[in-house]
Amino acid sequence: MNRRAFGVGAAASLALAGCSRSGGAARRFQFYEGPKVTSVVINKGSRKMYLLHNEEVLREYDVDLGFAPQGHKQFEGDGKTPEGTYMIDRRNPNSRYHLSVGISYPNGQDRAKAQAVGKQPGGEIFIHGQPNNPKERKRAARVSDWTAGCIAVSNDEIEEIYAMVQDGTTIALRP
Repeated sequence: MNRRAFGVGAAASLALAGCSRSGGAARRFQFYEGPKVTSVVINKGSRKMYLLHNEEVLREYDVDLGFAPQGHKQFEGDGKTPEGTYMIDRRNPNSRYHLSVGISYPNGQDRAKAQAVGKQPGGEIFIHGQPNNPKERKRAARVSDWTAGCIAVSNDEIEEIYAMVQDGTTIALRP
């Protein structure tokens, strides 16, 4: 084999190795080949999230919630995590919080209730990992229920959730 062909082959091998799953950013995107997640349930009181296939619990996670977690989210800035039934409606691979999966809050009823008291309902409610910003990550490590209303898990856990839960999946957030 001539040197040029060897050099090109070696460079291509190294480039492909850099794209493997064990590398930094590529590791974030896992592949899931198991039973379909048919619903997500969050029990705010016990700080637990469950990924379900019909009635079978596939995964269980400990979660952090909004900084004022008691009760249903009423308006922007109240620090509450919503309660009720919503949908997983989007995903953000470029999130400030490692990865994130969006929840369809607010619905029409949420908007109407906030408007009735002259406030905005807020939005941008996600299940997400830990902050990318080192200063924010330190704060999150020190306190429980540190989000503005989202559901937080570890980075390894959000990678798994991101792979398992598809857009259109029902999510029930219970008190």
